[in-house]
Amino acid sequence: MTTHFVAGRRRLRLCQLFIIFGALCVTVVARAKNKHYQGRPFHDGVYNGGPQHIPGRVMCAYYDLGGEGVAYHDADAKNNGSGGLNPADGTYMNQFRMEEGVDTSYTKFHDAIDNNPYNLVQPPENLLYVGWVVEGEWFNITVNVQRTAVYTADLLYTSSSGGDISFDVNGKKLTQPVTVQSTYNASDPIAWRQMHHWGLMKGLIEVKLRKGVQVLTLHVLTKGHMNFAYLDFKPKGG
Repeated sequence: MTTHFVAGRRRLRLCQLFIIFGALCVTVVARAKNKHYQGRPFHDGVYNGGPQHIPGRVMCAYYDLGGEGVAYHDADAKNNGSGGLNPADGTYMNQFRMEEGVDTSYTKFHDAIDNNPYNLVQPPENLLYVGWVVEGEWFNITVNVQRTAVYTADLLYTSSSGGDISFDVNGKKLTQPVTVQSTYNASDPIAWRQMHHWGLMKGLIEVKLRKGVQVLTLHVLTKGHMNFAYLDFKPKGG
C-alpha cells in the first residue's frame, strides 16, 4: 500500500506540474503575441487612460504612438487637419497630434459644418476624428478587452463615396472586407460638405475578442474619402 501511495503522490505531482506548465505556456503566448510591436497606447496631457476599453467607445484619433510604419501608415507625412485646415494657434484641438502623419480634425458647429441638415446622425461638437483617409492607409489602436466575448461595433463616420475597410487583431485578420455606406447627399449645394455628412453604421462588424490587451488595426482598402470618429463595441446581445 505504501508503494502505491507514493506512486500515486508522484503521479499527482506530475499532473500538477503539467497543469502549471500549461498555464505558464498560455501566459507566455499571450504576452508574446505582441512582443515585436513597438507601438504604445496613446496618451497626452488630456488623455492618459492607457489602452481603450472594450466594451466601450474606441476613439480613432487615439491611435497608437510609434510613428509611420509602426503605429500607422499614411500616404504623406503631413497632418492635413491639425496645423493645416485647423491653424496652429496654440489650442489643443487645432494642434492635436499636429506633428504626425495621420490626418486628424474635430467636429465644428459654426457655419453648419458638422451640424448641417444633411447629417444622418448628429455628432457631438468638438469630437476628434481621423480623416482624409485614402486607399492603403491603416492605423493601430491598443485596446484592453474586459472579457472574452463576441462583440458588435457601431461606427460613427462620414463617407462621400463609400468604400471598403477591414480589421486585424494582433497582426492577424479579424474580418473580411466590410463595405462602408456612402453618406453622400446630392441635395447639399456645398460640395466640400459631403465629407461632413455624419452617419452611424450599426453592427458594422461582429467579432470574437479575447480578454486582455490587444492591438486592433483598421485598414482602408478601397476609395477612401472617409472620416472615422469612433467604434462603439458592445457584447453581442448585451
